[in-house]
Amino acid sequence: MADKQDTPFLDKVSLPADLRKLNEKDLRQLADELRAETIDAVSETGGHLGAGLGVVELTVALHYVFDTPKDKLIWDVGHQAYPHKILTGRRDRIRTLRQSGGLSGFTKRSESEYDPFGAAHAATSISAALGFAVARDLSGHNNNCIAVIGDGSMTAGMAYEAMNNAGSMKSRLIVVLNDNDMSIAPPVGAMSAYLSRLVSSRSYRSLRHLMRDLAKKFPRRLETVATRAEEYARGMVTGGTMFEELGFYYVGPIDGHNLDHLLPVLKNVRDSTEDGPVLIHIVTKKGGGYPPAEASKDKYHGVGKFDVVTGTLAKSPQGPPAFTSVFANALIKEAERDNKIVAVNAAMPSGTGLDKFGEVFPDRTFDVGIAEQHAVTFCAGLAAEGFKPFAAIYSTFLQRAYDSVVHDVAIQGLPVRFCMDRAGMVGADGVTHQGAYDIAYLGCLPGIVLMAPSDESELVHMIATMVNLNDRPSAIRYPRGSGTGADFPHVGKSISIGKGRLVMQGTKVALLSYGTRLSDCLTAAEELGAKGLSTTVADARFAKPIDEELVEMLAMQHEVLISVEEGSIGGFATQVMHFLASKGLLDSRIKYRPMCQPDIFIDHASQQSQNQIAGLHSDAIVKMALFALGQEVSESTVRA
Repeated sequence: MADKQDTPFLDKVSLPADLRKLNEKDLRQLADELRAETIDAVSETGGHLGAGLGVVELTVALHYVFDTPKDKLIWDVGHQAYPHKILTGRRDRIRTLRQSGGLSGFTKRSESEYDPFGAAHAATSISAALGFAVARDLSGHNNNCIAVIGDGSMTAGMAYEAMNNAGSMKSRLIVVLNDNDMSIAPPVGAMSAYLSRLVSSRSYRSLRHLMRDLAKKFPRRLETVATRAEEYARGMVTGGTMFEELGFYYVGPIDGHNLDHLLPVLKNVRDSTEDGPVLIHIVTKKGGGYPPAEASKDKYHGVGKFDVVTGTLAKSPQGPPAFTSVFANALIKEAERDNKIVAVNAAMPSGTGLDKFGEVFPDRTFDVGIAEQHAVTFCAGLAAEGFKPFAAIYSTFLQRAYDSVVHDVAIQGLPVRFCMDRAGMVGADGVTHQGAYDIAYLGCLPGIVLMAPSDESELVHMIATMVNLNDRPSAIRYPRGSGTGADFPHVGKSISIGKGRLVMQGTKVALLSYGTRLSDCLTAAEELGAKGLSTTVADARFAKPIDEELVEMLAMQHEVLISVEEGSIGGFATQVMHFLASKGLLDSRIKYRPMCQPDIFIDHASQQSQNQIAGLHSDAIVKMALFALGQEVSESTVRA
């Protein structure tokens, strides 16, 4: 942690009210101290770094100009909010970021009154801020509502849906567009700053009103021409025509690292008495002020621990390859043999492994931006023309495209292949990124094939299976992090659809695993065997269609059947239970117990800790089996 003498101004700021007591000339040094503190903290905890460094000056300026928390400041996604957390009473906990019991890596309502809206998915801020603004108007209050959204989030259609709605209303809303990557602005400098101050000033806007009122005295045709001339002149000078057409009063672009430019514009907008939405366009540099992050924006977007002086990232211990990497390499091998294979991602090329695929097949790789709904329907179009699209989208992000999955893929029976990374527990990213629901929300769709590998070898074979599945949609789920260390083939072979496999044969207890909980089931089987309980372990492989023959055998030949999955209620166990009930197998002596994630949101912690909390580890499986056999007093002992 930085020494106290290194942060004299930051030490005076516990809350934004303290910040507002500082002299404006001291804010530059405060911003420098805040940047250093952010870098130092993330070097110890890991997390999202580049985005936060890009908005240090903006964060200082917003809290200095606006009366937070009365004024509602809503950060889009939230991964740029670490400096905000430091200034809002959480500096003493900033080194607990993303750790069990510590601060969330995103904004979180239960964490602070300065986080009025929780977020970790993109493009929600404008919609939410408009909701806050309308609620303010209906309540008769007069506070400001500010949404800060990055240019990356502007690739999501929801942002434009919100702007279209806001532009048709009279509610006062301030949107700050942080342009740090797309370079949609012309170069910024003194002239741009002057014009931004001018057009945001009360005198200019009053004059604008006067001229519009005067124009109304003209014949309709001349009024229209005059109004358009004024708006398009502003658009040509400042680049804001698109936003003006959406109904926003546009100000910018402004250098987002220059407090002398930021503060006057924010004050002008704050003090305006006009109704309607305003968009302030600022230009920043992702990773700004920290050379390693500026030089490698993607690498420092989300980082592990690193050395502050050199920027060198701490090396993770060598281990099995990550499931993401195994998936990418398997897909590359399949694409070398089949030129119909194409790969699609939604602004997550490195997260999904498709950056590797893109290096080999640049013309068959498509990053559509933060637009999952479009990604799915785009894939549907490709599939309809005989191509084999693999949509690599995190489980938690595919939720955003559910209507497209149903309407554009499933109903039409198109063979789109969904590859859902980050299925199950995700560790430090917490509840917003947990892939808990895909088995349930896809399992209810007629005709879809759902698969989950238990190890790296099964993943390679399942990718090959999907390549050859050309008459219906299919989906595969696999977790974040390293594999199990299993050997896997260079090229996979197709698996019979809906067929699981026996891994260990026993007589008393049957454990039916869907996905990577298989290793815990095998450990549990050994412990049960040591207690004299002969145990069968089966790998379901498919949640839909389930292996009915395998499930029936397990139910008929064992006293206890336990299904284990790293997903929510309504998933794999529902498929198993529905089959057992329909066949009357629950009427017999079988004691069936489903094990899935509990009906709670599990906060950020290590993946191992999260699975402990969920009761999806080997000890819990053993206890569940003993309980089913009447060897435990109460069910409360099942979750350890």
